[in-house]
Amino acid sequence: MDNRIGFGWDSHAFKPGVPLRIGGLALEHSEGLAGHSDGDVLLHALTDALLGAVAAGDIGTFFPPGDARWKNADSSIFLNLALEEIQHAGYGIVNVDLTLVLAAPKISPIAAQMREHVAELLGVELNQVSIKAKTPEGMNLDHVAQCHAVALLERVRDPEDERSMSAVIQSQRELEDVVEDLLSSVHGVPKRRRLAPAFGIDDIT
Repeated sequence: MDNRIGFGWDSHAFKPGVPLRIGGLALEHSEGLAGHSDGDVLLHALTDALLGAVAAGDIGTFFPPGDARWKNADSSIFLNLALEEIQHAGYGIVNVDLTLVLAAPKISPIAAQMREHVAELLGVELNQVSIKAKTPEGMNLDHVAQCHAVALLERVRDPEDERSMSAVIQSQRELEDVVEDLLSSVHGVPKRRRLAPAFGIDDIT
């Protein structure tokens, strides 16, 4: 499959006494968005769209809201994880389209700056990022900010170049060596000491 599409959506209520961050920018407003992290509704929706495009779960899969490590965390951390996931899957971003739905503050005066910042975070050109804003007229949602995100990805690595581990590892012993190397380097688990057999195969009659 050469192209993948992902959709993301997020919503946060406004809350007094917290800073407002949308699209990775600090905005002047009387209230911020409540959330376990920084409440950046745009980056959260975008992260889910990218993860969804490669069927890698959602933002809560990797960053559970109950985990104290992500309290007040910068949402660009979540976005970077999604970028790593799509790169690992062999895809790159064609374009993203984002729609904010909120009564205030007005996004149009800073939309250009927000597009530039999101493009920088994604490592793409400005013309690959679209950001629009709508008001929730008649929906009784003036106390909430929402964002809808769509991402189009294209394959950037030939599937034939992606060899599976079974094609690379020629024996069970090599597989065990790979696992031991991973455990040792990542988790500090000491490697097992291999014992030489008491008899060679030529000694068995």
